[in-house]
Amino acid sequence: MSDEMKADLWRRWRAGESISVISRQIGKPPGSVFTVLKHHGGIAPVSRRVRAGSLTMGEREEISRGLHAGESLRTIAGLLGRAVSTVSREVENNGGRDAYRAIAAQERARERARRPKQCLLARRPALRQTVLTLLMHEWSPEQIVGCLRRHHGNDPGTAIRRETIYRSVYVTRWKVIPRELCKRLRTGRPIRKNKRHTVKGQWRSQITDAQPMEERLQEAEDRRELGHLEGDLVIGSNNSQVATLVDRKSRFLTVVRLASRHTAVVVPAPAETYSRMGDRRCRSRSLRATSRFSTSGRSASVSGLIRYMGAPRRRRRGHGV
Repeated sequence: MSDEMKADLWRRWRAGESISVISRQIGKPPGSVFTVLKHHGGIAPVSRRVRAGSLTMGEREEISRGLHAGESLRTIAGLLGRAVSTVSREVENNGGRDAYRAIAAQERARERARRPKQCLLARRPALRQTVLTLLMHEWSPEQIVGCLRRHHGNDPGTAIRRETIYRSVYVTRWKVIPRELCKRLRTGRPIRKNKRHTVKGQWRSQITDAQPMEERLQEAEDRRELGHLEGDLVIGSNNSQVATLVDRKSRFLTVVRLASRHTAVVVPAPAETYSRMGDRRCRSRSLRATSRFSTSGRSASVSGLIRYMGAPRRRRRGHGV
């Protein structure tokens, strides 16, 4: 993948486009896009700047042509407006007069200019161990930074930013934080995604004919009467799954066994259960937002129920320490 293509990839990733969209736009497989993103943990690398005074690719090509024409180093230096020692050192460090190649010399110069430094957690073992312990207890990087500031605010050795922790977690090639701790974070993602990243407008985010949970009936919100149900999809082991229906007032639980977790199966099974309950026991239902219910407007139209969708549940975190 060329440097221009990688730059376009990172620009689109920062804008919030998904891997599948990026792969179609740049004409590369999704696996290739993910490989580039994973190498940096999903965090766009800082654009590299050439130090002022360094030889450019054009100047190296002039040196290569001059050597091929048999010109002296002093003549080539005069044409470039450079010191003879600069041209001599460039040629000597890249194979001499007979083996000098401009492209190879440019690549070597870029590699020598990297000078990678160890990340902060690698340089501070005590701080690294503290972060590892809190991550094991499912603390988020924001909570870790807040805890360190609150209890060790006067110690400069514990000063760290949340993005530094995120970068150390997701850039696994650094081997500072074990790879499995990525799953301890709330999202469980293998790479970092920015705030702009969204699936809005994509097929998997479309939940039709749904009203937000905040607009459901006050009787359901206050648990004043029977018949207002909350539904969810529970995924178990060995490819097992059930749909649950809980009455908000009586807390009566109905479990519906599902043959699979596909929408074509998830939607009709609870709808059949609603139809057997009667009007008094089933007046409205609230569902956790998931793509499994993306076409469940069909069951709402059949049963005549008012359907409300809530945001996905999030794990409680930061406990146990």
